[in-house]
Parts: sequence; C-alpha cells; structure tokens
Amino acid sequence: MKDSTPPASDSLITGAEIARLAGVTRAAVSNWRRRYSDFPAPADGGASTPLFSLTEVRSWLAKQQKGVDFSDDVRLWQALRGAFGDDIVAGIAGVARFLTHDDVSRLDDNLADLAARSAAKESAVQVIDQLVERFLDSSRRAGSDQVTSSRLVRAVTHFVGPVPDDSVILDPACGIGTLLLSVGLTEGPVRRGQEIDPAAGELAQARAELAGPQDTVIKAGDSLREDRWPDLRADLVLCDPPAAGPEWGREELLLDARWELGTPSKAEGDLAWLQHCYAHTAPGGRAIVVMPASVAYRKAGRRIRAEIVRRGLLTEIVALPPGMVASHAQPVHLWMLHRPSGPSDSAASVRMVDLTANAPDGPMEPTAEQIADVPLIDLLNDSVDLTPSVHVNASRQDFPAEYRALQRGIEERLNRLAALLPALTAGEGPGTLDSATISLADLSRAGLVDLADAEPTSTSEQLDTEYLRGFLRSASNNRRSTSGSGSYRLDVKGVRIPQMAVQEQRRYGAAFRALKEFEEHIGEVTRLAEQVSALARDGLTNGALLPPEEGA
Repeated sequence: MKDSTPPASDSLITGAEIARLAGVTRAAVSNWRRRYSDFPAPADGGASTPLFSLTEVRSWLAKQQKGVDFSDDVRLWQALRGAFGDDIVAGIAGVARFLTHDDVSRLDDNLADLAARSAAKESAVQVIDQLVERFLDSSRRAGSDQVTSSRLVRAVTHFVGPVPDDSVILDPACGIGTLLLSVGLTEGPVRRGQEIDPAAGELAQARAELAGPQDTVIKAGDSLREDRWPDLRADLVLCDPPAAGPEWGREELLLDARWELGTPSKAEGDLAWLQHCYAHTAPGGRAIVVMPASVAYRKAGRRIRAEIVRRGLLTEIVALPPGMVASHAQPVHLWMLHRPSGPSDSAASVRMVDLTANAPDGPMEPTAEQIADVPLIDLLNDSVDLTPSVHVNASRQDFPAEYRALQRGIEERLNRLAALLPALTAGEGPGTLDSATISLADLSRAGLVDLADAEPTSTSEQLDTEYLRGFLRSASNNRRSTSGSGSYRLDVKGVRIPQMAVQEQRRYGAAFRALKEFEEHIGEVTRLAEQVSALARDGLTNGALLPPEEGA
C-alpha cells in the first residue's frame, strides 16, 4: 500500500479546479472572488490565470459550507492531489493500473475505495477520462511536456485526415497518449509509442487498454538517446516533441544514422526530433511533427532545411494560431514530411498555410487566401526561410501594381525637387555676414529664444525661427558644436547669429525652409528607390515581373 502523505509544499490550483472541487461553475467561483472579501488571494500566477493555495481553498469552502457534498470523482481527485502533489500523472497511472489490472500497490485504501466506487457508478474509462481532463485543466503541473492540448489535437487530426485501418502509427514522445490515441478508429491501426517518463507511458498504455481491443504498445525511454523501436517503419508518425534544449544528446549521437539530412547543431534539437520521426517513416508514409515557429528561419538549421526541401520531402507547413499549446501562447507550426516510395514520388512544391490570424478554437480549414504552393526552387535561397506567412503574403502581392505605384511616387517627387530648390543669386562673398553677429546665449538671456526643445525657437516677432535655425547649422557653428568623435551638441555659448532686420531674416528663413523640404523629399525618394529596387528584384526572380522587351 502507498502511504497517503501530503506533498512537501502546498499545491496550487486554478479557478477551474476550484469549480470542480466545489461542484459549481467557473462563473460561480468568479462571483465568490468578487463577493467575499475573505476569499483566498492568489498565491501565484498572473492576472489572467491566478493560482490559489489548495489548503486555503479547502478551508474557505468548509467555512462557507460551499460544495460540502462532493461527488466521488471530486473526492478522488482531491485525494490524488493530496497524496501525489505535483506528481499527479503517477497518481492517475496508479488508478488506471488498479482499474485495468486490479493492482492496488500504488494506492492507499482510501484511494482504492474511491476509485472503485467511481468506476462502479460510471465506468473505468469515464473515471480515467475525468481525471485526465482535470489534469489538462490544471496549471503549474510537473511534466507539462507530457500533454498535447485539445486544440493541438484537433489541428493535427484535421490535417492528418482519414487513417486506413491497416496503418502503423508511431508517436515517439507520446506523453499520456492523447495524440497517439486520437487519430484513426479505435480498432484497426497498430499503435506504437515511446515516452521518457514511465508513469506517463504507463497511463498512455492503460488509456489504450480501457478504450477497447486494439494493438497498442508503449515503451519507456528517451527516444533520441535510447530508441526502443529501432526497426519500426510506420505509415504515420505523429509527434509533439518536448522542448528541445541544448542537452538533447548531440555529443553521444554525432554518428547516428538518423541524421541523413545533416547532423543538427546543439541549438537545433527540434530538427533532431524531426529527423528521428522521418527515420521511422516507411516508404510512402508521412510524418507530422509540431515545431516551434523559429525552426522555420533560424540560421543554425538552414543547411538541414535546405536538404529537406531539395530532396522533396517536405510537403506542407501549417502555421497555427497563437494559443494552441497549453504551456505557452507562442504560435507553432505543423511540419508534414513524406518519404518517397520511388524516384518520382518527391514533392515539386511545398504548400504553405498561414492560420495565424484565426482564433485558436476557429476553423482549421484554410481559405484560398491563406494558402500558397511554393516551388522548391523559390525556397532554396540564402536564408531558406520556411515561415508560411512570408510566402503566403508574397503570393498575394500584386507586383505589377505596386511597381507602377512606386514608379509614380518617385516621378512625382523628382518633379517636385527642382521646384523646391530656392532661386538663389550671387552674394557679396564668403565672410560678409561675419562682421555683425550676436551669440545665442545673449539671445536666450534677453528672452528672445526658447531652448527647451531639441531646436531653438524664437519667442519674439523680431526674430525669425527658420532664420535662427538655419544659421545655427552654418559651417562655423557646426564646427563649434561637433565633438572630436563626430557627435553634434549645440554649443549655446559659442554659436553666433548674424544681425539683420526682421524682413531680411524672413527672406533667409524662407530659403532655409525650402532647403529643409528639399532634403526631406530627397530622403523620401531614397526610401522609395530602395523599395522599388527590392520589389523589382523579387518580382523578376519569382516570375511576377518581366524585363522590358528589346528596343522598348
């Protein structure tokens, strides 16, 4: 018998779990938080997902006589949380072991009795499904990599499509079996899995046995370091790999035969998982792997990405909406690979699907505007960027219309440039304005200049602002205000301004204004020139634009 000892630290639970404990809706828990000043304050978590002390919540529920008549499944979950703490997967696996093999070695008498009573009222399958559902709803759980969210399962099953009954399916990081057991009919396909955590693997095996007669075998072990299915070639390989840190085993696996597309770097453990899945794919079979979005463009993985594309193994990448994964809100991609069954069975293009604008619970079927079929040659550039949005947006781009619009913009600004240049005439010569000058410091002390802004501003009708600013950037004043390192800082004490009547100041001010506008248009022309040049080069190289005919 397993002793029912409490966890070393108080467990934390979500609002959804409080609702389950009390047998009420989540809205009721939200009302309690607003109405009762003594409701336990969040012990951790953010504003959107607060976490509460299980001990404090139980004490408050008892004090308020809320949810006194707990159902057996609620009592079972509470007892499991108290006995196993954050190792709740082991607790659920123990219950599953008891319900499938009558093995009570991991449960105390109370847990075994609660499990038996719950199964008698409903069924063993429903008991385990309810416990798994509660586990999926819980936060701060240990081993979150063992869980594929229901949203992600829905996306994968949608893109997998129908699975023949005689298929062999493999999930080399199956966790508690959610993804492996979700595709295909319950009976028919042969299912194989591997999971590094023995308790999670045992729970996956029990869930398969409870689901009905089927050929499912789950083995324990690290799939990258200790492949327990070395000779298996599956028709369909599914995988939602754990987060791949730098310690995925590269040093000990440098010469591994699985790296036929290139040995992944230490930072590219995700590509190690991808190649592991592909190595287990039978000729004519498919691999569908959940990948972080960064795998599509990271510099370290460029060579392997290029090899996957060059061989025609990659058939599709789907960018899913943010919020599909339980442990974070970052978007993820589905990479779909096909192992050719012969020389003519390779892909000629890659379908890019961008669903990032969709809601996570929205439709999975992409619209025509969210799809781009990209020829392999267009992907094999210097970056080998396989981000779907890059190619979907480019395919929707109207290159000829944008090119014409940029052309017109440049022509309009070039025509205006000549008109913006002031009609300057010959003066008396350099140095003729140096005889009668006044310092900026004197103008400031006299209250004629405001130095609060980045550029000085006149506060008097006897001083024109544009005239003032124009002469501040004269060659002599620039030298005074520029340091030896080349940085510019206005020298309030040193700079000097010519003294002249306000009407004459305004003539100079108008000329300086025209020069400033001329310089701004030069900058705009330069920006447009860079845009039209990049657009033209992209359009010419992807077939959207054609060069002029000879003699045109």
